[in-house]
Amino acid sequence: MALTKRQRQVYDYIAEFVQKNGYSPSFEEIGEGLGLSSLATVHKHISNLERKGLLRRDYNRSRSIDLIAPKGKLKQTLNGGTGMVIPLMGRIAAGRPIEAVETPETLSFSDFTRSKEVFALKVTGESMKDEAIVDGDYVLVEKSDTAQNGDIVVALVDGYDATLKRFYKEGAQIRLQPSNAAMKPIMVPAASVQVQGRVVAVLRKY
Repeated sequence: MALTKRQRQVYDYIAEFVQKNGYSPSFEEIGEGLGLSSLATVHKHISNLERKGLLRRDYNRSRSIDLIAPKGKLKQTLNGGTGMVIPLMGRIAAGRPIEAVETPETLSFSDFTRSKEVFALKVTGESMKDEAIVDGDYVLVEKSDTAQNGDIVVALVDGYDATLKRFYKEGAQIRLQPSNAAMKPIMVPAASVQVQGRVVAVLRKY
């Protein structure tokens, strides 16, 4: 059962309210509990949940919202679409390493992977352009702390600089190889590199 983020919040709020109080909340209480100033907005979400078969209302009584247990697992979707939501963790340098920063965003990519250990990064820079990974693309990364030679990886250098490169272990050194003939590889001691994951897909928005 696919729900938007707000629909899931409304459903969860009603469930918690009923469990705590023994009766359903009013539209005003739902709005106040979720910071929604418009009762029309609350009504819209309630109607959508009713249409999806997750609650029913008895129009002949007050506090008439009755939850219906979902037949399948509830899934939160992005902008009303369907599919798995995965975290957009920030931006990744495809040129010089930059500081990795988490951002509270999400992207829905169930068509690309079923793995739960996947996150997305937005590419900046042109160092992977020969792999058709260019500035503004998104890469889907499967979490892993190991990599095989030749894998395209997200790597942390010295614990805080993140970069997207092909991974090669060469003795006590790691070569982080760009796919751009104009750029030189990054050579660092193996102890200075921490693999965060392997790229499993590239997405481009037009």
